[in-house]
Amino acid sequence: MTAHAGASPWPTRVLAHAGFEMRNLLRNGEQLLLMVILPAIVLVVLARTDLIRLDLGGQDPVQVAAPGVLALAVMSTAFTSNAIATGFDRRAGALRLLATTPLGRSGLLGGKVVGVCAVEVVQIVLLGALALALGWRPMLAGLPVAIVAVLLGTAAFTALALLIAGTLRADAVLAGANLLWLLLVVGGGVIVPMGGVLAYLPSAALGDALRAGLTDGAPSDALLPLAILAAWTVLLGAATVRWFRWD
Repeated sequence: MTAHAGASPWPTRVLAHAGFEMRNLLRNGEQLLLMVILPAIVLVVLARTDLIRLDLGGQDPVQVAAPGVLALAVMSTAFTSNAIATGFDRRAGALRLLATTPLGRSGLLGGKVVGVCAVEVVQIVLLGALALALGWRPMLAGLPVAIVAVLLGTAAFTALALLIAGTLRADAVLAGANLLWLLLVVGGGVIVPMGGVLAYLPSAALGDALRAGLTDGAPSDALLPLAILAAWTVLLGAATVRWFRWD
């Protein structure tokens, strides 16, 4: 009789689940529309057409639109796609089932985060290439700021996605996540800068940090948006730990 080999090491289980999450997102046509196609259309419309006229302070439209569209792509994957997928997994009982396997709750959440980050790399490569083809010339000195902004934005919006998916019914998650995504795109400061209280939204903070690093070449201007993103991450993460339900 051969002894059971036992479960794979924790990192192996997390990476395997991350690959599963990534394949699920990329195979879903609706999610691809939200994550890549719509941001690409927004970029082309703002950079090369007069269909939408925005006050950009005399700057080249593509220089302002490109960081904003990258922020939109991060928000779409970390928040909307993640919330909808997790909400339906919870309704189907998959979360409760997987939590009892060797993967465990920590491995399940770790796999989701790694899967989201992998999809974001694909998005940034595709949308970044399109922006460069349209004439975008990012400030390379701002890349460290942009990486920190993407990581903090991913953490904040992933926490928001899990908070909604872990507290509402799946149908309500679908409607609520899509509605909130639309509101943040239209008035949340993610694509173009917003003043006043709107600048303190996580969407505006993510967009402002990327614009400060990649377009304005003034990384010090990104300190406040990064601090806002960090505060949202702590607040939403604490709320998720407190109220998230697995079934």
